[in-house]
Amino acid sequence: MPTPSFSRAKWSIAALFCFLGFQYGTWASRLPALKTRLDLGAGEVGLLLMACGAGAAAAFPLVAVLMRRLGSRTLSLASALALIVVLAALSVVPNYPLALLAVCADGVAVGCLNVAMNAQGAALESSYDRTAMSQLHATFSAGLLTAALLTSGVTSLTQSVPAHFAVAGAVLLLLPVCARRGLLPDAPAPTETASTKTDGQRTRRWSLPSGLTLLMGAAMTFGTITEGAMNDWSTLYLKDTVKASSTVAPLGIAVVSATMLLARACADRWRDRWGDGPVVRAGSALAAVGLGLALLTGGVPATLLGFACVGLGAAAITPCVYVAAAERGSDALSLVAAMGTTGLLAGPALIGFVATAGGLTLGMATVAASALAVTATAIWIPWNIRRSPERDPLPTTPDHEDVTTLR
Repeated sequence: MPTPSFSRAKWSIAALFCFLGFQYGTWASRLPALKTRLDLGAGEVGLLLMACGAGAAAAFPLVAVLMRRLGSRTLSLASALALIVVLAALSVVPNYPLALLAVCADGVAVGCLNVAMNAQGAALESSYDRTAMSQLHATFSAGLLTAALLTSGVTSLTQSVPAHFAVAGAVLLLLPVCARRGLLPDAPAPTETASTKTDGQRTRRWSLPSGLTLLMGAAMTFGTITEGAMNDWSTLYLKDTVKASSTVAPLGIAVVSATMLLARACADRWRDRWGDGPVVRAGSALAAVGLGLALLTGGVPATLLGFACVGLGAAAITPCVYVAAAERGSDALSLVAAMGTTGLLAGPALIGFVATAGGLTLGMATVAASALAVTATAIWIPWNIRRSPERDPLPTTPDHEDVTTLR
């Protein structure tokens, strides 16, 4: 299979990130309709959301095997098709147990696509020696936004969930179809396995993950705790603790989301200039210090400024850690991704427990501590050193490079 140009490969991989954001945003935006149709309580809806995260986290052993056998290109396309099927199933599930099963299957497919598309993104950077991962993660956010806009448009015409999901499924199908030819072919990658020689042939046996991989997983976990907790608790903190009005309180998540999207659009330039390590350390420190000062100062302006610091500072953490983990091989990438999913799932619940025991201000202080923990772990991670300072922006990159071999 011929290797695509940098621009074509980047657009194709971006389509996978956009796909995942769009698929998640589509079914999450119709949770109220699913709640009404299945007659669910708040606790049952919470369990439904947890089933998705649990499925993604529990998929780690399966993802590791599939990555070795299928490769990131085939696995990303197969898991994308599975997510379209799951979306169709969610539109017609007749009862709560089947809904739990469908959402858990969604989590498994999400876990597969998450690892595969980030492996493609890391291979893109490695093969062309150019940064792109932060922009790819920005397209995930763009997919979420597009899904919300489509939901608003469709529901203004009809309240039918099957009709909405049919339209969304058609849009989703176009993304992997268009991306298929531009994805990178798989090349042999290092894995954290022990090798032995038997009768002149090398055989591999599975080994425990290294301390370095676990360190990367810890950085990813603390980073996703910071990101996920802000999405779930920022509005409530503004309303209940800062005493913001009902009009101002929703601006918390808007500020975090907008600044994170902006930072991810710019972060690859920062990575080119200063390197992944300094960007992660400075960003996580900014998130920790900015949020900490906002909690001490109080008031709506200071709080929104602190939230903006979190969005700006945390934006590049997960893209950079994914790249570092991919350098260790598919098994390391799968484990780090699973630990990140665990942090995203457990983070909001952890903040809730802390807030119950000591108040929501203490809970948000835990978010700042998580960001600071990223700074500490990032000191010991061997980040990739960039050799080329030139980089094409995602929206305007011309197809001028032709690479025939993958590193």
